[in-house]
Amino acid sequence: MTEIPFNGLRLRFDSAKSFEALVDALLADIGRQPAPLYDLVAESDNWDGFERAVQRYVGPSGFMLFAAVDHGGWIVKAGIHRRVVRVVLGNPLIAITMLRHDITAGLFAPVEVLLTEEAGNRSALTYVAPSSLIVVEPNEPLEAAARELDAKLKALALSVTGSADQLSTRSAS
Repeated sequence: MTEIPFNGLRLRFDSAKSFEALVDALLADIGRQPAPLYDLVAESDNWDGFERAVQRYVGPSGFMLFAAVDHGGWIVKAGIHRRVVRVVLGNPLIAITMLRHDITAGLFAPVEVLLTEEAGNRSALTYVAPSSLIVVEPNEPLEAAARELDAKLKALALSVTGSADQLSTRSAS
């Protein structure tokens, strides 16, 4: 057994949007139904065909929905009354840019975000920076690809939370 310690970097994007509006904004971008990845594999004879099939499900941010876990649906049984959804999203065409350099990058691709209901009819989107999970040993090509994923995920988070609007408003004043 080999142990490789690493530190994850958690990022939280607070939003003035309601929980429902945040969920809606994210799903409007990445899709409301999980992409049928294994069907896409089965219908593709080669990489080019797979690429074309994947592109049909990719949203404006470059990501697609893989799964959603409604934690809020079960934590109420333990007396926790908050809406919380964990969303698994990604893009095999992005993942391959990392898996080519380290197959263990597949531990963290696709990525996950957590949408939470916050006080005052607000919400938040939280995730761990993919590069902080994927790059655990020196590997420049892997790090470059993972940093590109970081940037894409941050852009999505800023867009769906409305934080990008707040940033441009602040910088304009």
